[in-house]
Amino acid sequence: MEAFGGLTNSAVRLLIAEKIRGPHGERNRHLMERRLIDGITYEKLAEEFDMSVRQTKDICRRCLDCLKTE
Repeated sequence: MEAFGGLTNSAVRLLIAEKIRGPHGERNRHLMERRLIDGITYEKLAEEFDMSVRQTKDICRRCLDCLKTE
């Protein structure tokens, strides 16, 4: 299965591991793997990570910005 712009799941995992850092890096990396690779909805992610849907969307947006930068 391909995810995130035609990259394989392995390539997406590697990109996430390389690019997503910060004080909540581990949580955010796991959240993005669940979103991009597993295709989990924002609502389900919010439940799984015990946060609001709005927070989940904001984190995903910021992480996607990190993944798209060179």
